[in-house]
Amino acid sequence: MKFIHFLKFLVFLILIFSCSKKDENISIIKEQNLENQMIEAYTDAYREFERGDVIFAGKKFNEVELLFPQSIWASRSVLMAAYGYFSQGYYAYAINELERFINKYKNHPQLDYAYYILALCHYDQIVSEKKDTNEIIKAKKYFNTLIINYPDTDYALDAKFKLDYIREIEASKEMYLARYYVERQKWIPAINRFKTVINNYDTTIYVEEALHRLVEIHYMLGLVDEAENYASLLGYNYQSSKWYEASYKLLDKNYVRVKKNGSDQREGILKKLKKLFK
Repeated sequence: MKFIHFLKFLVFLILIFSCSKKDENISIIKEQNLENQMIEAYTDAYREFERGDVIFAGKKFNEVELLFPQSIWASRSVLMAAYGYFSQGYYAYAINELERFINKYKNHPQLDYAYYILALCHYDQIVSEKKDTNEIIKAKKYFNTLIINYPDTDYALDAKFKLDYIREIEASKEMYLARYYVERQKWIPAINRFKTVINNYDTTIYVEEALHRLVEIHYMLGLVDEAENYASLLGYNYQSSKWYEASYKLLDKNYVRVKKNGSDQREGILKKLKKLFK
């Protein structure tokens, strides 16, 4: 009797072991099938990417991420989809992928690359100084992120050049608004806009004209001393400028030009003088 019970127990163990093996084999087969699907999807996506069909490629790259979300190919696929969209000017799609990548893969070694492409997506959509304020703000945000968090990268170096260009755009917007107020004879807001250019954008190409316009407005309003102060500032820093010549002719033929002294320390002088007019 005991022997019969033993046989039954043995058969039971064999059945359990067999089922376990079977389940394990099925699991391995399923895993292999998923991996094959992932490889096939990534291959198809990359092929379509090279052909230029970035929309279809993006969908296939997203499939890779869904099939194997924990693999290294998942994050790579998101970046590839984003770059594909960016390369063809589908900025909204690219931004969506990049923002998702940054939020999902916070410690990824190519996070700096993601921020760089994201910054470029906004930067490339800046058309003129009259609009695109939102794109300017976001481009500045991500370029500054690169400079602060990844200062030793090529991305940070290029970000500094891009920010210089953005500053030119912002200065040009201030000049546009200042001229708008001048045309409508709204002198106070015009003066404030020109001062903004001098105080905040003194490395741009617009600072010389801004100084001259301040000379013009103050002279026209009868504030000769203030006009001469701005002309002095313009003459000291930009004596060869056409704007200084215009200011010089406006004030007086006998107006004394400010001579440059080679022994003077020019660094910082512009900022020191600017404080007088804030």
